[in-house]
Amino acid sequence: MIDLTTKPFNLSQNEIDYVLEQVKQMTTSEKIGQLFFVIGQDEKMVDLDEFIDKYKPGGMMFRPAPAAEIKRQIKQIQNHSKYPLFFAANLESGGNGIISEGTWLGMPMQMAATDNTDAAFQLGNVAGYEANQVGCNMSFAPIVDIDNNFRNPITNTRTYGSDPKRVLKMAQAQRKGLEENHVIPVIKHFPGDGVDERDQHLLSSINSLSAEDWSSTYGHIYKTFIDQGISTIMIGHIYQPAWERKLQKGITDQDLRPASASKLLINGLLRKELGFNGLAMTDATAMVGYNVILPRKELLPATINAGVDMILFNKNIDEDYQAITEAVESGLISEERLNEAVTRILATKVAQNILTTDGKLGIDIPETLDLKSDKHLAIAENIAKQSVTLVKDRDQLLPISPEKTPRVRLVVLGDSDDGGFKEGGKVSDLFKEELEKAGFEVTPFQMDFHEMFEEGVCDLKEKFDLAFYVANVETASNQTTARLDWIHLMAANAPWFAKAIPTVFVSTANPYHLFDVPYLSTYINAYTGNTANVKAIIRKMTGKEAFEGISPVDPTCGDFNAAL
Repeated sequence: MIDLTTKPFNLSQNEIDYVLEQVKQMTTSEKIGQLFFVIGQDEKMVDLDEFIDKYKPGGMMFRPAPAAEIKRQIKQIQNHSKYPLFFAANLESGGNGIISEGTWLGMPMQMAATDNTDAAFQLGNVAGYEANQVGCNMSFAPIVDIDNNFRNPITNTRTYGSDPKRVLKMAQAQRKGLEENHVIPVIKHFPGDGVDERDQHLLSSINSLSAEDWSSTYGHIYKTFIDQGISTIMIGHIYQPAWERKLQKGITDQDLRPASASKLLINGLLRKELGFNGLAMTDATAMVGYNVILPRKELLPATINAGVDMILFNKNIDEDYQAITEAVESGLISEERLNEAVTRILATKVAQNILTTDGKLGIDIPETLDLKSDKHLAIAENIAKQSVTLVKDRDQLLPISPEKTPRVRLVVLGDSDDGGFKEGGKVSDLFKEELEKAGFEVTPFQMDFHEMFEEGVCDLKEKFDLAFYVANVETASNQTTARLDWIHLMAANAPWFAKAIPTVFVSTANPYHLFDVPYLSTYINAYTGNTANVKAIIRKMTGKEAFEGISPVDPTCGDFNAAL
């Protein structure tokens, strides 16, 4: 029996009676629907009312779209649904996680680089405010992963860095900003990403820390949030073998499971050892890292029986609903376990004022849209001022000026979509424009294969005075590395001439590129490729503003050459 009088619910007896009565009178199909957190539906593709009537989901997550469109769809669904839904978005770096007009404030690592928790608070505050304007009531953030492995292609700038203490204090501040705007924070990805160098989107990754090391780092972060009443935790497709072995002596390797299907890690570690009484949901179950654990028809019931309350996304929604329905009908998922999960879902909605005891939506969606974009842009600019980090300037090339090096060759890496999806944006035009405003003559690099093997240092010196490299290689899911990838024919666009021609390097999306260019004299990390950062970078590089940022990770990756 769940104790609804204590954290994170803290419900009154009247609220408890309401929740229990709803669970008692709900149909089985209504209960099963509450277990599913589905992908946001497009009103142009489906009849929203029919979708809600058929599937009765407990939650829905939207990807960014125009604010008016998102708001209209959320209002329609909330008005039509018997029980108000959780509406979530990845509010990891600003309101751009839910609406296309939203403010891209900056990646979490940029907030950490200010070494000022107010930046993290503003990340939650700005994202939360803009989300609240359209009826989004839940954030799949803060990310409380620790960036322990610079080769990990998915954590990186999405984290607050490699120091668990800084991760905790920054994530706490972001949580506060979200909650002040009536947006539910969901911390992720339990039991913790950032140890493995692989991506759970592509396989079940591994948190390989010892039980003791895990408890003093990731465990301490989760325990602190739990003690402070966090309502919801997202469960990753990530192994934590040491704790499974500690909880079940003699468990074989083949019986180990990622957290999203592990009763040992959910009911054992998370609920009993850490004392979490709240809502547990999976990370996206469309990921390869989830689907390779067991056949999906077996895996979905195993996930619920492991202690997870909500399933995020579907592969085939009808197949998934049928799998849970059959598991309930056969008793594989007991009535007691089903009711327990639904009780947590409804109790969380009541505790977070999404559902009132008269069965209505508790948080009103504002009638008039007011995004406060100018105010939020000013906040982004202030954070950029505090966060851009000068890692090294060994040969004192800074400040640069049109008087010293008027002709600039601009080389931008990673700015092409390559048929994929860029989370943020392109920076080539921004850098060219800002450098030209500062008085430089800028020539974007164009590969000429005829000249590639003939161009010498003297030829280059006749064409330009400064090589300005920018890497906008964004951390993104479903990739295996986040490294510099030069033109494969003799790395012809690499700065092979750096010892003869002044060369500077700026990273706007990854703090570890120095590992691939350790020989460079001047290297800067900016963590986010937004407009505010590009402008701050040029101001600082031209000496108009001091560098203030600190590095939340080791940018040298332990390479002595990079530190020189």
